[in-house]
Amino acid sequence: MYKMLRKMLPIMRPVHWLIVAVICIVTCYWLLEIRLEHAFKPLTQLANRDRDPHSEHTAIHHVAPTLDNFNYEEQLVVLYNRVPKTGSTSFVNIAYDLCKLNRYHVLHINVTSNMHVLSLPNQISFVRNVTKWHEMKPALYHGHMAFLDFSKFQIAHKPIYINLVRKPLDRLVSYYYFLRYGDNYRPNLVRKKAGNKITFDECVVQKQPDCDPKNMWMQIPFFCGHAAECWEPGSDWALKQAKRNLVNEYFLVGVTEQMYEFVDILERSLPRIFLGFREHYQNSNKSHLRVTSSKIPPSEATIEAIQRSKIWQMENDLYEFALEQFEFTKKKLMQPDNKHLQQFMYEKIRPK
Repeated sequence: MYKMLRKMLPIMRPVHWLIVAVICIVTCYWLLEIRLEHAFKPLTQLANRDRDPHSEHTAIHHVAPTLDNFNYEEQLVVLYNRVPKTGSTSFVNIAYDLCKLNRYHVLHINVTSNMHVLSLPNQISFVRNVTKWHEMKPALYHGHMAFLDFSKFQIAHKPIYINLVRKPLDRLVSYYYFLRYGDNYRPNLVRKKAGNKITFDECVVQKQPDCDPKNMWMQIPFFCGHAAECWEPGSDWALKQAKRNLVNEYFLVGVTEQMYEFVDILERSLPRIFLGFREHYQNSNKSHLRVTSSKIPPSEATIEAIQRSKIWQMENDLYEFALEQFEFTKKKLMQPDNKHLQQFMYEKIRPK
């Protein structure tokens, strides 16, 4: 074979050498093209993904995490739709004090003119913000707004709702004097009723609008939600809806009179955000913020007059209902001996 090639080489003309050279060049170019195509394929896919927001790769990149890889701790969002004059300022200030240490964000929801109901466009925007604003997670949102049902917006991962309720007459009396004398939180701020020296008792006797029992209609609509009927004072439907939401949609509802117990359960249940709340509540000056500067307790006659109203009876019904649920939650936190926390375990696991 080698000798045969040696004999053929001398008789090959220049044109033959040219053909061989061209064939070699074309073959090398073809092989190089294939290698370059494979090398640039990942870069081409990446460029196409960046240009096309609807591509398959982009969709996979931006979809919400599945249940298998969902990080509950770091995706935690707590929504505190705080009822006015229930001790919410004290609670929220603890959250602000500890947010940097515990690595979470606190965000105040400020609605125009202190309105408690969001417009429909704002409902959608708010739901999307809370759900998709991953840079803020974990987060505690708080504001004076009514309950908003995230499920009707087709949201898979809803926030955890918490709240506090207070005895309705205590809340009304506190708000009445707050508008006149302010509090120790911002003592230099002049309130809109400043200078009005009429006591709550005198207001009730004179049947003035500031002490109208209808002003107690606040906790029911806050738990009821954004439906029009929620804001109709005396609505039986609103009370029933408020109770349903309290049981089914709220992780925990405490009472102002048992703030420490409320903080205690939250820290045990959701330490990712509420770690250290108990100690801070007990040992800092944040446990009794926003104390009304001047508040005269109502007389027995005033109390009896208010308690005869349907509004007080309904608001008190909700308060007692919330208190019952809270006491039940506290009781189930402990074992029957009331000395050790309740525990659970998995057993009889099959197949082995």
